[in-house]
Amino acid sequence: MTTYARIAEVASQIGGFKTMKTCWIAHVMSDYGLTTRQAANRISPNERKHPCPDSKRPAIERALRRLGMI
Repeated sequence: MTTYARIAEVASQIGGFKTMKTCWIAHVMSDYGLTTRQAANRISPNERKHPCPDSKRPAIERALRRLGMI
């Protein structure tokens, strides 16, 4: 299984940005059904505090494809 750090590294190379939150990766992965549970520290099960910005989503999706996850 690929780590969030590796996904963030590849997505940053693809998108050319430096900051990456793991919650953004989790959001995209959950949209594809790749997460198995919710984080224990998540405040609301129906709402995301930091959803993935539309500008970062394509790079994360491309990284997941490159790593063979989707």
